[in-house]
Amino acid sequence: MMPSFHSADRPTHRRVMVVGLLFCAAFVTISFWLRQQPEGGRVLVKADRLVRTAGEARKAN
Repeated sequence: MMPSFHSADRPTHRRVMVVGLLFCAAFVTISFWLRQQPEGGRVLVKADRLVRTAGEARKAN
């Protein structure tokens, strides 16, 4: 039988999982913080229009 990661002792397994989770959380946090912000307010205008027109009947073609 080949040795595997799951046959390791429980503290080692838990430590590796925690370190992996921390690296993943750090990657997500850093990539979110470094992403380019929108240049203009076009997204905000579209969102505002969607909110203002919510619940109104749509025009037929």
